[in-house]
Amino acid sequence: MKFSLKHTDPQSKARVGEITTDHGTIATPIFMPVGTAGTVKAIHQRELHQDIQAEIILGNTYHLYLRPGLDIIEQAGGLHKFNGWDKPILTDSGGYQVYSLSGNRKITEEGVQFVSHIDGSKHLFTPENVMDIQRTIGADIMMAFDECAPYPCEYKYAKNSMEMTHRWLKRCCDRFDQTEGKYGYSQTLFPIVQGSVYKDLRKKSAETIASFEREGNAIGGLSVGEPAEEMYATTDLVCDILPKDKPRYLMGVGTPANILECIALGIDMFDCVMPTRNARNGMIFTTQGILNMRNAKWQADFTPIDAELGGYASTHYSKAYLRHLVVSKEILGAQIATLQNLSFYLWLVQQAREHILAGDFVQWKDRILPVLMQRL
Repeated sequence: MKFSLKHTDPQSKARVGEITTDHGTIATPIFMPVGTAGTVKAIHQRELHQDIQAEIILGNTYHLYLRPGLDIIEQAGGLHKFNGWDKPILTDSGGYQVYSLSGNRKITEEGVQFVSHIDGSKHLFTPENVMDIQRTIGADIMMAFDECAPYPCEYKYAKNSMEMTHRWLKRCCDRFDQTEGKYGYSQTLFPIVQGSVYKDLRKKSAETIASFEREGNAIGGLSVGEPAEEMYATTDLVCDILPKDKPRYLMGVGTPANILECIALGIDMFDCVMPTRNARNGMIFTTQGILNMRNAKWQADFTPIDAELGGYASTHYSKAYLRHLVVSKEILGAQIATLQNLSFYLWLVQQAREHILAGDFVQWKDRILPVLMQRL
C-alpha cells in the first residue's frame, strides 16, 4: 500500500490524498461503507460500484470468523472472490465487537476469550490468530487487535488497557511480518491509538503507534459515548502526532458533522454504521437536511427524495413512495433508503475533496453543515 499526499488546505489541517492498493486506488478523504458480514446491508455490489461509487468497504473479523467461517472464505479464494467486490477491503480486527460482548468475554494478557452470540460456543482471539484470520479473509488493510476501553472509564483502567494494546500490537506486527497473504496480492497492517479521553494517554499512545512505522494508522476508542467536543479535542491532539505522510483512519465516526469537522482536523478515512442503520429505521440524509420518513408530512409529498444529489434512487422515487415503503416495512424501502444515505455520504466526502483543492473548505463546511444537519 502507498499513500500520496496531494494537497493540504491552507486554513485547516484538511488534506487530499491517494491510497494505492493492489485492488485499486482510494481518493481521500473517504467514507467506507460497513459490510460487517461480507455484505453492505440491503445493497448489491453493482450499486456500490455504480450508484454509490464506493471505493473501499469494510468487513469484520469477528462476524466473518464465526459465519460463514474461514474454511468457506479460503475455499472461495478470499473475501473479494466470495462476495464479488473487486475493490479494496478493510477488516476490523474484531476488537470492538468483543468489547461489546462485555457480559460474555474475559480479557487476559494472552487475548480475549468470548462466547459466540450465534451458538454459545467458546473462542479465543489473540493478536497472533487475529492476524492469521485476517490473512485468510484477505483484506487489503488489516487492523491490529486492540482493546476498546469503555466510556467513561477510570484513568487506571484506560492506562492499563492502552499499555496492553501496545503489547498486543508488537505481537500483531511480529506475526504479520512472519506471514504472507494467501491470494497473491499484498496486505498492510494499521495500528490503533487508544487511551480513552485522557490527553497524556492519547499522546503516549500516538507516539508509540507512530514508532512502529506501519503504512497507516488508526484512532480507536472514540464515538463510544463521549461528547463531540472530547472527540474533536482527542482527534486534534492525535493528528498532530501521527505522521503526515501516512493515512489516518478515525474508526466508527460518524454523523455528517463529525466527518467534516474531523476532516478539518486531518483525518483521511472514516467508517460508520449510521447511514445504513438509520436508513433501515427511516432516517434519511439529504443535501437539504435530515428526513424522518415515518413523519406524516411526507405522506403526499411527490417530489424526489433528493433531486440535488442526483442518482437513480434519489431522483426516481418520491418522498411519499419511500414513506409508504418504510411504514409498510417493505424490503424495498430499506434498499432505497440505504442507497440514498450511502450515496449522500460518498457525495459528502467527494465535495470535501473538491473544496479542499479549491481552498475554500472551511467556508463551505461552515456554510453547509447547518443545512445538512437540520431536521425537516
